[in-house]
This record gives sequence, C-alpha cells and structure tokens, in this order.
Amino acid sequence: MNIRINLSDKALVTLFFAFWVLWAGVSCQNGTKFDDSQWDYFGDSISLEGATDVSELPSLMEGKQIAEFKLSGTIQECCQKKGCWMKLDMGNGQMLRVGFKDYAFFMPLESTGSKIIMQGMATYDTTTVEALRHYAEDAGKSKDEIAAITEPEVELVFEASGVRLRK
Repeated sequence: MNIRINLSDKALVTLFFAFWVLWAGVSCQNGTKFDDSQWDYFGDSISLEGATDVSELPSLMEGKQIAEFKLSGTIQECCQKKGCWMKLDMGNGQMLRVGFKDYAFFMPLESTGSKIIMQGMATYDTTTVEALRHYAEDAGKSKDEIAAITEPEVELVFEASGVRLRK
C-alpha cells in the first residue's frame, strides 16, 4: 500500500507559518514559574505574575500623583511593634514606605529580608514630623535619632491592598 500526500505550495507555507508561530510563542515565554505553595497571602488575594520591580516605581510615577501597581521587592525594614508598615529599597537611595489598606492586615515581625509581591496604590504624600517620629520609634531607633527628625518629608508611599510573602 503506497500512500502519497501532495501538499500545495500554499499548504506548505501555511504549515511552516503554523510551526513558526508555535515556536515563537514557546521561545518568547520568560520561563518564570511560581510555586504558589511557597507564598503566604496577606490582605486581598493577588496573583504572583506580572509584578514590576520596585526600583522602577519612581520612573513609572513621573507625571502622576497616584497610580495602581503590582510590585515586587525585598522587605528592608518592618514595623517591630505590629508589622503595620514595611520599607522596600527603591535602589535610588530612597526607601518606599508601605502601609496596608484600611489597616486590615499586618506583616510578620520577622519578615525583613523576605521577597514580596504586592498590589496597591502609589502616591506622593507629605509625612508629618509626628508620623516620621512614630515610624522611627516603631523601627526601634534611639531617642536621639527620633529627636533629630524635625522636618516633614514629601515621599513616594504605597498602600498595599494585598501582599504575597515568600515563605
């Protein structure tokens, strides 16, 4: 039994194009796979994919007063009283202070150094001397360091509605 398959030029081009599209789709994936079981939830449930590194936030905020983002980074500092705020290094000599929407959840006190992904709103805000001193006290700063805070700061801040913390 002899089976012959005759493909026209148009069929060959279509077949080649289909294989090329399949190859391009597979090869363009970034290969980043997240194991959901290695992450804890705090606040709203958010996916692990699609986060932008926190170091890109200052340039993303150019010309904006407020915007929503999903960001990734590493906790550099966490409130040692309740876990009610954290700070992430933006890589430009500045820290991003993160609070939690409606004060609805807190981070574990031992979360400094942990990788996170968070969803929420970034905005520029003036932080009062009183608030800055409160944050310094929560962070365990000395009385002299706290007393040295005498000026309010306009800073980029983030209110997270959901956070994923790498276990």
